[in-house]
Formats: sequence, C-alpha cells, structure tokens
Amino acid sequence: MMDTAQVEQRREPDGTGPEGVGSEGSQRPEPDPEIKPRARAEFLAGMSRTEVLRASPPMFDTPWLNRLSRVHPAVVPVIFLPAITVLFALALSSLGVGTALLWAVGGYFFWTLTEYWLHRIVFHFEPQKGIGAQLHWIIHGVHHDHPSDPMRLVMPPSVSVPLATLFILLFVAVLGAHPGLAVGAGFLAGYHFYDMMHYYLHHRTPKTAFGLWLRELHMRHHFQDHERGFGISAPYWDWVFRTAPQKVTRRPVAR
Repeated sequence: MMDTAQVEQRREPDGTGPEGVGSEGSQRPEPDPEIKPRARAEFLAGMSRTEVLRASPPMFDTPWLNRLSRVHPAVVPVIFLPAITVLFALALSSLGVGTALLWAVGGYFFWTLTEYWLHRIVFHFEPQKGIGAQLHWIIHGVHHDHPSDPMRLVMPPSVSVPLATLFILLFVAVLGAHPGLAVGAGFLAGYHFYDMMHYYLHHRTPKTAFGLWLRELHMRHHFQDHERGFGISAPYWDWVFRTAPQKVTRRPVAR
C-alpha cells in the first residue's frame, strides 16, 4: 500500500512514481498555460515537485476570489450535519422510522452514483484551450496539480449549498414532500461522507486494511491513470462500469 507522502517523496523527475505509478497508463495532457493565473507561476517558482504537490497557489488574479476558493474541511460538517438532521426529522413527521430510513438509504446510493458520474463526466471533461479548459482547471484540474493542498479538497459552500438545494427540490418534486426530504437526507449524508473521506485519504494514514485499500485506489487515480478510479467513497461503481484502477508491475531498471 502507498500513501500521498510516499508518492511525493519517491516520485522521479520524469513523473514516474512508486510501484509503477505514473510509469504507464494515461498521462494528464498539459493544458494551455494561459488558463492559469500568472500569480500561480510566481508563487510556485523554485519549488520542488513535493512542495508543488502540497502548495496552495492563487487560483485567480483577484484576491477575494482566492479567499473564497479555500475552504477548511470543518465547514462541511458544520453546514451539512444540521441540514441532514433537519431533513430527516421533517421526513419523520409523516413517515415511519423504517420507511424514512429506506428512503434515506436510497438517497445515499443515489449520491454514490452521482459521485461517480460527476467525477467521471464533469470533473474529467478536459478541453485543452479556451474557457472550457479554464473552467476544468478551476473545478478539478487544480486538485490534480496540487492534490495535497488541504484547503482545496472540499467543495466551497458557494457551490455545494445551491447544488444541494436543487437536488432536494428535485427529490421533493418527483417523490413528494416527505419521501423527498428523506432521500435528500440520505443524499447529503453520502455527500458529507464523500467529502470527509476524500480529505482523510489525502491527509491521514488509514489504520484499517479497507482504509488503506481506498487510499491506494485514489492515489492510483492521481498518479497512475486519471481515467480510472472515479469512485472515492464508493469504489464498487468502478468495477460495475469497468474503470477500476489496475496495478502496474514496476518495470526493471536497467543497470
């Protein structure tokens, strides 16, 4: 098993990493450098590869936008745990506990599919020029450039709260008020688990075999093949849709 620190420390100048990570599989194409703010290049000047992976450079040339782009991971539970509690309590005002839990479990599994397809289709739609390339870098490319930046691992509330509201309104419109609220509670619980798991996999060392396995899968997505391994908190969808990360045997080094 490997972790982010090991990848950072053992990564070679040509981009290869431990256990064949980065030596084979697809490499992320380098987009038009004009899509990244000039202040970023100045910020990163002289840094080593390890320092770049951990850096938190400017994403914008406007200071207040940069402040909004950095979010402490504690913001997620502060906002979403009360919201999950309220949604589920409102659902219980009309539904039995068992029924509400079944709807919530359904909402959780719907989140896992959303996580997979959002990551695969939206986050990894990678135009190389123009506004599309700039939007991709802002939404997800910056995370692949600086995967160990602790302040850019969770979604900013300016994005996550409106999206969560839209999903809940959709659930209520399709399923009715109380089933929709229960599904919304499960959906947001899945999102909360995903965001916390993503932070954990990048910044903590798991103590269980399952946690280490999840971390290895995600590190392979970052450093071996970014076209595989889209399920972070629910990696089983990668096996269902045949995008599971594959182990690569490290090639012998010529002596």
